[in-house]
Amino acid sequence: MNIGLLVNIEAKPGYGDQVEAALRGAQQLAEQEHDTVACAFRQDATTFGVFDTFTDEQGRQGHLHGPIATALGDVAQTMLSSAPVITPVDLLGLKVP
Repeated sequence: MNIGLLVNIEAKPGYGDQVEAALRGAQQLAEQEHDTVACAFRQDATTFGVFDTFTDEQGRQGHLHGPIATALGDVAQTMLSSAPVITPVDLLGLKVP
């Protein structure tokens, strides 16, 4: 795992619990991506994020164009105050158990 994505997500007021449920539901989709390690998190009532890591660029691009991205796009239409901010990152270090 040497590359990743950092995604910042801002829910509309009153939609935080629904966005949380959608992110929890996306875990099943992430488990089908064998070269993806994903972590979704909540910072406060309306601020969320996702941090994904990949073994290669093909995995990252597959993720960006796969079912999770489609589901996030659907959520963005109604529950988010703005489009998710998706930033590609290079990993400098990673500790796994």
